[in-house]
Amino acid sequence: MSLKLNVIIGSTRPGRAGPTVAKWVADQAKGHGKFEVELVDLADFHLPLLDEASHPRLQQYQHEHTKRWSASVASADAYLFVTPEYDYFPNAALVNALQALSREWSFKAAGVVSYGGISGGLRSAQELRQLIGNLDMVAITQTVPLPFFSKFINDEQVFAPNEQMIEGLNGALEQLAKWATALKNAR
Repeated sequence: MSLKLNVIIGSTRPGRAGPTVAKWVADQAKGHGKFEVELVDLADFHLPLLDEASHPRLQQYQHEHTKRWSASVASADAYLFVTPEYDYFPNAALVNALQALSREWSFKAAGVVSYGGISGGLRSAQELRQLIGNLDMVAITQTVPLPFFSKFINDEQVFAPNEQMIEGLNGALEQLAKWATALKNAR
């Protein structure tokens, strides 16, 4: 059974580190071998703040950006959200993107790779995991915090993680594969 994983860059801020970190996540996921991996940049969708008139569970989207976002999300069996921590919380663009849809997320597995300072974004990851559960996804327990992430970005703008970060991500990918397989059968 083929599983598709969307690695979603959650930050849309200019000058963000999200694409650098997410590229490493996507490359690791491809090397893991259990997923077809797509790197999805939330900034490419230009989603305004909840601009659809109908509730997302009705899937009566009027705007092209929402239709494109819906198709991207619906195409995956699992998600890894790559997110910074802004004021102890996931960034507003990612929260908005999650809340813009409903049924597309249902009965799929999701994990969080967070980056930040000393906490590695763990506070934002915990908040995001709660939202993931509220949207009818299974939030895996293995989060991947990346503390002091900027120290791991080299001069070529490549994320060069330590062994613990790699082990953490591999553990998350294993959990995602198990849950995504079970949930795909359930859907």
